[in-house]
Amino acid sequence: MPPDSGGRFNYLRGEMSSMPAGSKTPAGNPGAIVTVPNVITVVRFLGTPLFVWLVLGPRDYGWGVFVLAMMGCTDWIDGFVARKLNQTSKLGRILDPLADRVALVAVTITLVIAGILPLWLLLLLLIPDVVLLAATLYYFRGDAGLKVTLLGKARTAALMVGTPMLLLAKALDSDFTTVLAWVFLGSAMGMHVVAFTQYFRRLLAKHRDIHLPAAPPGTGSP
Repeated sequence: MPPDSGGRFNYLRGEMSSMPAGSKTPAGNPGAIVTVPNVITVVRFLGTPLFVWLVLGPRDYGWGVFVLAMMGCTDWIDGFVARKLNQTSKLGRILDPLADRVALVAVTITLVIAGILPLWLLLLLLIPDVVLLAATLYYFRGDAGLKVTLLGKARTAALMVGTPMLLLAKALDSDFTTVLAWVFLGSAMGMHVVAFTQYFRRLLAKHRDIHLPAAPPGTGSP
């Protein structure tokens, strides 16, 4: 997956790939637009409306799960290709996390409309993100430059497993799969709240370090 330098997008996405320190691999063509990984990312964008139609139109949950699985695969493939072919770009760093976020929000809203997910889960997912977006825009004009934590990555993984699993449970009419899906989703929501708290504190701490630096030793009010 193309590296993502935006702290806000890193948090939402839950993962970040970066070049190892000391690597001699060139940084690619930052200004490139039409690259193989970018095309793959656009394909992932197109999978979102297809999923929405499958679930809300013919209600074909089995194909919906398949589309989600393919979108998940392209999320890994575009990063692999970008590193393998050295085709990282600024556009890719924007498109990749944006595609992830659009897909996650659209899928969640779709499942709420379809009656598969409760409204409270959607609100619990969106409200912390809205708060972080507003804070990041206010303090850093959209880029805090903060890397995600392992907890954030685990949160995203749990969401990506639990959401299609819940849809699969609907397709199979399986109570066991439903329970298992909610184990993943419940864990993801718990980690989401904790990750939000951690990121927000780091956001404020970085703002204080930049704009309110500590006074040098030995100085102070007379």
